[in-house]
Amino acid sequence: MPDVLVLQLARIQTDSVADRLKELYPDIHLEIDRCKTTDRKSLCFFLMQIGEKSLFTKELENALERNEVDLVVHSLKDLPTTLPPGFTIGAVLKRENPHDAVVLHPQNVGKTLDSLPENSVIGTSSLRRAAQLKKRFPHLKFNDIRGNLNTRLKKLDEKDDFAAIILAAAGLRRMGWENRISQILGPEDCMYAVGQGALAVEVRARDVDILEMVSVLHDPDTVLRCIAERAFLRHLEGGCSVPVAVHTQVKDSQLYLTGAVYSLDGSDSLKETMQTSITVDERVQRVGVTASKVPGEAQDRAERLGVDLANLLLSKGAKEILTVARQLNDAR
Repeated sequence: MPDVLVLQLARIQTDSVADRLKELYPDIHLEIDRCKTTDRKSLCFFLMQIGEKSLFTKELENALERNEVDLVVHSLKDLPTTLPPGFTIGAVLKRENPHDAVVLHPQNVGKTLDSLPENSVIGTSSLRRAAQLKKRFPHLKFNDIRGNLNTRLKKLDEKDDFAAIILAAAGLRRMGWENRISQILGPEDCMYAVGQGALAVEVRARDVDILEMVSVLHDPDTVLRCIAERAFLRHLEGGCSVPVAVHTQVKDSQLYLTGAVYSLDGSDSLKETMQTSITVDERVQRVGVTASKVPGEAQDRAERLGVDLANLLLSKGAKEILTVARQLNDAR
């Protein structure tokens, strides 16, 4: 039986998409459930269980393929950079804060990672977070912590195993638990995961009407940032099993992409920044994203930026770092 808090976060994310569509298309009936529909004005959503991506992504896409649902709402960071044939990301919504957050044990309120005592134990299940933070805060220890948001917070508050835990700020904010955030980690401390903080709407690539309908949800800056990030990750052949991190920014018609790869302990790393002009219709997928209302040239430049940065890191030895990290992680 799925955890109610897992479904709660999924429902919050799905409702946010449904509410936007209701505002834009008041005559369309939206049903959020497992269902079948032949009425093209009845869009059916399917709730993705956050944290169970490998198990449920396939199930969700099967439902799309069988026409049982029309839209699937995902956390973009959970979607692979190459989607199965016949599917596309029809909308990427405006990004929530993509950074990671520190949640302190109640007895450590007022402290930061810098000021926590020597050998304090920090909980995180992310190889990316652990690799960066081990290097940045060598006086701390980092141990795995599993479970959904509520389970992790309960383990933190009710036991003395962890001085703090690291969670995505976006999930905490969407759950209404922003008051638990003690510290937001900037890119100098911990860069974020590809696509983190963004919601994606996956649809059937052949459904032109549905694609056109959801395309109004695209946030152009978020689309370009995430295309660059996903292109970077795909070209590196990275994923959750290896520590890859990014930071993107759109400023003065320039898209900036910083990307890094790390060994599992953070001792070996490569990090570089590149930029491209994106002065801002065709139905072309770029790393799984279809965004017909965002200028195609800007999308091409964003994708090329990700590939070029990946190539730069690969030329400096990123493949060797990631290969060792993947082998060590698989052996754990």
